[in-house]
Amino acid sequence: MRIAIAGGGLGGLTLARILHRHGIDAVVYEREADRSARPQGGALDLHPESGQHALAEAGLADRFQSEARPEGEEHRILDPTGRTLVHHEPQPLSFSGRPEIDRGALRDLLLDSLPGDTVVWGHRLVAATPRPDGGWELTFHGGHRTGCDILVGADGARSAVRPLLTDAPLSYVATLVELNIGDVDRRHPDLAELVGPGNLWCVGVNQILAAQRLGDGSLRVGISLRADGRPIDTYRSRRALLDMFDGWDPRLTALIEAGDSAPTPRLIEAMPTGTRWPSRPGITLIGDAAHLMPPVGEGANQAMLDAAELASQLAADPADPDSAIRAYEEAMFTRIHPIAEMSVRVQAMMLSPTAAEDIVRFFTARPAEPTFAQ
Repeated sequence: MRIAIAGGGLGGLTLARILHRHGIDAVVYEREADRSARPQGGALDLHPESGQHALAEAGLADRFQSEARPEGEEHRILDPTGRTLVHHEPQPLSFSGRPEIDRGALRDLLLDSLPGDTVVWGHRLVAATPRPDGGWELTFHGGHRTGCDILVGADGARSAVRPLLTDAPLSYVATLVELNIGDVDRRHPDLAELVGPGNLWCVGVNQILAAQRLGDGSLRVGISLRADGRPIDTYRSRRALLDMFDGWDPRLTALIEAGDSAPTPRLIEAMPTGTRWPSRPGITLIGDAAHLMPPVGEGANQAMLDAAELASQLAADPADPDSAIRAYEEAMFTRIHPIAEMSVRVQAMMLSPTAAEDIVRFFTARPAEPTFAQ
């Protein structure tokens, strides 16, 4: 059973690791040139029932605890004047909740757990063609070709595998602009104190200015804005961003001014809630390729849980992988539907005229939900 996994993100690597533990080989084809080709983004909180469960299935729970930061669960929510609306402080040194871990550290943890030849770097899948005798012929950028019996699309929002199963469209739901501030304790101690050890949200009308402490002593700043018709390049201007937050407390907008480099904007997209497809032999999807949702704290966790559940089905019935894929997909569709609906509601709530009041009510009832970093 030759398994090819398109995409070396958290979902694809988790799948490869759990399959490896069951004695099933898989090859991960990753478009990046090597593991250090680009920064992996901010931190995320791993949920016990999904991300942490997947790491336990991967035999990596202890290593996760050695890398995770329980103090990163601290969450501060302010209004544009700097007034504190919510301040959630986790129990010190407790792993009972949703401890934070940097994406880069989590990816390295997974990579280090795999045989050295599992990930094939510099291979961006551009086409997959069904073969007459079953399986798939894979074509990569540059012309390299290979074959597999089972193809798993773990290749994210712009998946090259997804169109083989569904033509579900992507819709533009928000704009996210990111900045980084390095060595914040030494260079910007006032911002370090403002953000604290975890997450900060400054909530206005139809916009959020957020910051997040990473394990390397830096801050990741994120500006979330409602979808509008402005050209994406508008958001590359620091001056334009500051104008959008005109009238806010200067202690908050200092997060924009302190960014080490030009702002990096990206469009946030989502698939329709309830997307599903008829099962097809020898192919399936996990993570954002299967169920791209607004980024409110579930994406990576559900991708890792997808990986754990697919690996479990394949290991339980290796002689009939198509039945294993069907069982995985049916369970995944059922699990994801309410999570996707919740993600849409939370995204709309966060970027609304009454966001501050709505978020305070939400966090008062559910203090651990959700986090900026997903």
